[in-house]
Amino acid sequence: MKNWMPLGERRNRKKTTLKHLSYTLVQSQFGEIGIVWKSEDRNAKIIHVFLPKPGKKMKQVIRKVYPYVASGSASIIDKICRKFRRYLEGKPIGFPLDNIALEQLYNFQKKVLLLERQIPYGQVSTYGRLAHKLGHPGAARAVGRALARNPFPIIIPCHRTIKSDGSLGGFGGGLKLKRQLLELEGVRFDQNGRVKLDTVW
Repeated sequence: MKNWMPLGERRNRKKTTLKHLSYTLVQSQFGEIGIVWKSEDRNAKIIHVFLPKPGKKMKQVIRKVYPYVASGSASIIDKICRKFRRYLEGKPIGFPLDNIALEQLYNFQKKVLLLERQIPYGQVSTYGRLAHKLGHPGAARAVGRALARNPFPIIIPCHRTIKSDGSLGGFGGGLKLKRQLLELEGVRFDQNGRVKLDTVW
């Protein structure tokens, strides 16, 4: 299934304008989280969530990708930041998608991420199970690639998908953080560092 996703679909991303981009930082016990958002018709939409990078300053990480971004604030973004803080304190918080730029996703990725979002707090699924739920058995690798490119981690909790044997698989924020987020939600691990598969969605 290496080339399962049609080439045309992979190229069919809507480019996000680089105008009017702002960023906000969220402090947490895991390090700084960066939220990049765009102003749009008196509204704000998040285009990227950056997870902590040990040893790197978040401002530099953000500006490497978005050179013209500026620090800013907006009431809806401040509200979402408060939700981040509560989630990272161990509260079972969900995030609405009203202020997320889902239009920048390619079609298959959007389907994967919207399904991923349905995984309940404190539970996990597997790449294969998600592929099956999407009606594409055998597309586990394509699901994994879509999750690996998730621009909205935590808001869309891609850390809740693991391998079928209970091992963590991959995660843009690193496997240490993936485990920490799962443990924060109450997911249990065995002595070999694998998720106990008694909470599979």
